[in-house]
Amino acid sequence: MDASPILLVLNQAGLAAAEVIARRFSTARIHGLAGRVPTADTQFNETIDHIRLLFQAGHPIVGFCASGILIRALAPVLSDKTSEPPVIAVSEDGKSVVPLLGGHRGANELAKLLASALGGHAAITTAGDTKLGVALDAPPRGWRLANPEDAKPVMAELLSGAPVRLEGRADWLKEAKLQQADDAAITLSATEHPEEAGPTRLVYHPQRYAVGVGCARGCDAAELIELVETELEGANIAKGAVACIATIDLKADEAAVNALAAHLDVPLRVFSAEDLQRETPRLKNPSPVVFKEVGCYGVSEGAALAASGAFGTLKVEKQKTDNATCAIARSPKWIDTDTVGRARGHLSVIGIGPGKDDWRTPEATKLLAEATDVVGYSLYLDIVDQHITGKTHHNFPLGAEEDRVRFALEEAGKGKNVALISSGDAGIYAMGSLVYELLHRNEEYGGVSDAAKRVSVTNAPGISALQACSARIGAPLGHDFCAISLSDLLTPWEVIERRLRAAAEGDFVIAFYNPVSKRRRTQLAAAKEILLEHRSAATPVILGVNLGRPEETIRVTSLHALSVDDVDMLTTVLVGSTNTRTVMRGDGKPFVYTPRGYAKRIDAPKPVEAAPVATEAAPSSLTEDVTTDISDILETDDKS
Repeated sequence: MDASPILLVLNQAGLAAAEVIARRFSTARIHGLAGRVPTADTQFNETIDHIRLLFQAGHPIVGFCASGILIRALAPVLSDKTSEPPVIAVSEDGKSVVPLLGGHRGANELAKLLASALGGHAAITTAGDTKLGVALDAPPRGWRLANPEDAKPVMAELLSGAPVRLEGRADWLKEAKLQQADDAAITLSATEHPEEAGPTRLVYHPQRYAVGVGCARGCDAAELIELVETELEGANIAKGAVACIATIDLKADEAAVNALAAHLDVPLRVFSAEDLQRETPRLKNPSPVVFKEVGCYGVSEGAALAASGAFGTLKVEKQKTDNATCAIARSPKWIDTDTVGRARGHLSVIGIGPGKDDWRTPEATKLLAEATDVVGYSLYLDIVDQHITGKTHHNFPLGAEEDRVRFALEEAGKGKNVALISSGDAGIYAMGSLVYELLHRNEEYGGVSDAAKRVSVTNAPGISALQACSARIGAPLGHDFCAISLSDLLTPWEVIERRLRAAAEGDFVIAFYNPVSKRRRTQLAAAKEILLEHRSAATPVILGVNLGRPEETIRVTSLHALSVDDVDMLTTVLVGSTNTRTVMRGDGKPFVYTPRGYAKRIDAPKPVEAAPVATEAAPSSLTEDVTTDISDILETDDKS
């Protein structure tokens, strides 16, 4: 997650304090209300919408404004306090700093830093932090609470003065401001073993165990999960004491291994055969067969030991079923999973829409915030600059599409969380299809490395240019339509021409992508002539330029008047069908739409209703007629 805060400023009064913080924290960015804060890094128009957008994308928010503004904006979208980002209200003079949300996600610590930088006071109101010196529902890293649902009532009792009994060893609990008594009704237990928890007993597990696994390709997830759970139970190890699942990198994409990690809610860490081979002296069950297959003498034992560190020891030697193996190692201290092995790696293929913040999906914005690296054409990175502060940027020139996608996959193959950015929808004439093509190709035929092939991939849809253009002018895509790219760089013109004639004959509304470029000046003119063979010269044509950006223009012309000189690579061209209509409104602005045929329904005679029949079904022909009519209506309503 992007930990750099967004400094929200609504007027000049709060700007000075925000600038102090921006100078102190180099990754922080000032977002200012348009017309009031002209020097901001990013400007916005709708305050409430902008706050919600940032919050839902996971950005920490520092608002130099009244706390009520932030509260009213975010109240409707609050859900899970364990995942919400920090939200902090700072008075315009910088003297009062109040963490409102995300106290357990770093808000209190951030508030203290801000107060120190501004010479103000951090008003920490989280009861556990202020009175007890600890948040029992959010233990420190390396610990896991077995029963978080019971933390709130226990905290309430302790805040009211109830004593507590401590069991086991947890220095962070001993250092808290807790009133202890051996006969207390409430117990806080720290243990590696399974233990019954409840409303008066909170159980904390130190995450010191690494579970190493291996399995046959296509192993049933239930088989692997059952094996691991059986071995944990037999070794008296709590599930909450498991820090990670570990395996060889060849199994990074194995469904059963990923299902196991999800089942235990722990990260998956993978190691190369060379890494695991170094663990050979510590193996209890080295196997020449395994070495012949994957290049190391043990996967499950080697991975468990590698993840547990140099001083880790095997607690459960390799155990196996027909298709899976498991071993468990213990570290003398909690396992920092960020420093052992590597993650599987993830690639988010993100369509950011035409360029307008409001047109980008919350999923896309969230994936941008979560990424460590962003890859894309420099113009696209500039459009989302406010959401990728502090990340590693990899800018590629226009035209280097395959290099761009290959680089993104290979970086993800190193265990990184990479965002590959396209405009519009990444799956429509953009990078999405090339991602899957490279994953499909064999490496000797220009594919990607084995590690890159095993990354997880998320596709975030975006608003395409044809959708944006249609929405801006009315509903020209209201009936059947198609999209055709006029670029013959990758597709022979003969193929494009055949598709043009088919679309023209089929009377589709047509969206033209890549209509012209500096070198391609004939294709749009040729397409126009083909269309004029099948539809009138007055057919509406919409030209949308720089959609969603400040310099956006929308123009309606006719097929006859369409000129290549009116179009560039930033233009989306929509050509209507024979039914598409242009209507001039009273304010002098036109709208364009393509009717679906509702007028025919209105003009058609209503079906005769069947008379009620008490004991006898209606004749089959009448039943079929009525059913057909109703289903048609339902289908129309559902799609419209």
